[in-house]
Amino acid sequence: MRDLDAICRRYLRPMEPIPTGVRAVLPDLAPCGAILFDVYGTLLISGAGEIGMMQTQPPGMGRLPELLKTYAIEHPAQKLQSMLRRAIEAEHRSQREKGVDFPEVDIVNIWQAISGIQDGSKAKALALAYELITNPVFPMPGAGTLARLCSEQGIPMGIISNAQFYTPIVLAWFFGKELFDSAFDPRLRFFSWQEGCAKPSAILFNRAKAALVSMGIPSESVLYVGNDMRNDIRPAAEAGFRTVLFAGDRRSLRLRSEDETCRDVSPDWIVTHIEQLAAAAGQSNR
Repeated sequence: MRDLDAICRRYLRPMEPIPTGVRAVLPDLAPCGAILFDVYGTLLISGAGEIGMMQTQPPGMGRLPELLKTYAIEHPAQKLQSMLRRAIEAEHRSQREKGVDFPEVDIVNIWQAISGIQDGSKAKALALAYELITNPVFPMPGAGTLARLCSEQGIPMGIISNAQFYTPIVLAWFFGKELFDSAFDPRLRFFSWQEGCAKPSAILFNRAKAALVSMGIPSESVLYVGNDMRNDIRPAAEAGFRTVLFAGDRRSLRLRSEDETCRDVSPDWIVTHIEQLAAAAGQSNR
C-alpha cells in the first residue's frame, strides 16, 4: 500500500474542469434517500475523458519510457499500448462468447500477461502508474464538500462505476480515507472489475437497487449522478432511480445524441457543478 501511495504522490497533480456551455436544469431538486455516483468524469476529472479510453497519444505518453524502464519492460511505449489494447479486446471477446453483455477485465491480470511480471504487488504498482500517466485525474470541484455534507446529514452515498482496483485507492487518496469510508457506504459501492461486468449493464444498477431496498431506501428516492447518457442515465432510469446528468467537464460529457438507445432518454436534472446537489443533501441550493 505504501508503494501505491508513493505513486499517487508522484503522479497526481491539480486539474480543472473545462466548461461545457450546458445550462443547469434543476426543477424542484429536493432531499433524497441516497445519492449514487459515477466516478470518472463525475466525481473525478478525467484527463482521458473516462477510464479505459484507448487514445492514440495519451496525454502523458512522454513519461511512459521512464516507467517502462523502471519495470524492466523492453517494449517501446506505443507497442506496449497496442499490446494492452489487444489483450483487453481479446478478453472482452472471450467474455462475450460466455454471454457477458458488457464485459470487464481485471487489469492486473492483463498487465501480468503482457509484461511478464507475475508478482501481484508489482503488477498493481505498474498498472496504477500507467493509469495515472495516461489518464490523469483530480477531484471535481465541490465533490469533497458534498461528501462531508452528506456524511453530516446522514445521507448515504454510493458508487456505480466502470473501475479497476486502483479506483477506490485514488478516491480514498483524494477524499481522505476517513471521509471516503464514512460518506460512501461500503454496501453501495459497485465497481465493474469486482462485479464482472461494465456499465451500461443493468446488472450493476439492479444490484445497487437490491442493496438499497435491503437498507430500506426505495429506488424512487435515490439520485444517480453520471456524465454519460448511455452508460449512466439510461440504465439508472430503467432501475427506477431519479437521474442527474453531470455536465461539468467537456472532456467527459457524453450526450450520445446519435445513439438510438438514448433517443427517448432524458435526465430528471442537469447539473454543471457538484455543489448544485447540495439541496439533495438537505441544504438549500445557491
